Amino acid sequence: MYPKINEYLYIQIASSDAAEAELEYRSRIADMEDEALLIEIPMQASNGRLKKLFIGDELSVYFLTEGGIKNYFNTHVLGFKEDVIRMVRVRKPETDAIFKIQRRSFFRVNAELELAVKDSLGSRFLVRTDDIGGGGASFLSDPKVKVEVGGKLFCWLMVPYRNGSTEHVNFEGEIVRIKQLESGRNLVMLKFAAISDSERQKIIRYCFERQFDFRDR
Repeated sequence: MYPKINEYLYIQIASSDAAEAELEYRSRIADMEDEALLIEIPMQASNGRLKKLFIGDELSVYFLTEGGIKNYFNTHVLGFKEDVIRMVRVRKPETDAIFKIQRRSFFRVNAELELAVKDSLGSRFLVRTDDIGGGGASFLSDPKVKVEVGGKLFCWLMVPYRNGSTEHVNFEGEIVRIKQLESGRNLVMLKFAAISDSERQKIIRYCFERQFDFRDR
């Protein structure tokens, strides 16, 4: 399902500048073509400033459908069109590249990311994730690391993007399951007990990029 003319898109722009990459802009769909969406110049939601885009800019986009469901896709700027107003031409995604995200149905991707952890007693350790998603993560740990189901962990995750930038995501996780592997290591599964929307969005963006990487192989 595509967004419709006059509906709003909420946009983040891929940037090596971490502060810029976190900003969210809003833009109205002014028209559609066979392979492109024509949108108004994006406006920063917090202060109303317009954002100048350039051909090739990569965008992470979502639009809202009934029930407040967020529909995400990645796209890039193809060019511009001058009419009554100046419009930005962005590539229309394939329908199967639009992901519906509900809090109870976040998808996960396999990923070995660096995760720094502190437990409730103040002990710290460094691990690598096994998978990650908008709802939680799992990591592999040595048996000497003492963790238990229901325990709370304070985590800092390093997230790399395709454009070469890196973000740090912090969250509080709750251990929901511990599985002992044949290797003797433990697979520790977490759900996010406390995470801001902006931090979760960083993880979702990473997951989308991983999805596209898998498809391109």
